[in-house]
Amino acid sequence: MAKHEFGIMETAPKKEKRYDKYEPQKYNCIAVDDVHLENIVTSFDDIDFFWHTPDVPGKGIAYCGITLIPPSSMEAFISVIENISELSELKALLQKAYSENKWVIHFGI
Repeated sequence: MAKHEFGIMETAPKKEKRYDKYEPQKYNCIAVDDVHLENIVTSFDDIDFFWHTPDVPGKGIAYCGITLIPPSSMEAFISVIENISELSELKALLQKAYSENKWVIHFGI
């Protein structure tokens, strides 16, 4: 089954640096089955994210790429998933990142 992976970044992503390398272990990522995101992915289309680098703003997650989720977008992301029991671990990770004012990295499928 295809998976997405999410992890908290210890330091904010740096401008002019690309985050293209698949490194889930570096960010202690949790895995989320694609089946739990595929039906709600369009719900993220109005949320501000960054794709592969903080220099490329975008709307919605980079489904098959790397998304950088800033603290300012965390509440909107959480509101999309908050009532989906299968995403409770992801919700907890996002809440932790938000409370610590940290970015989250998403590795798409």
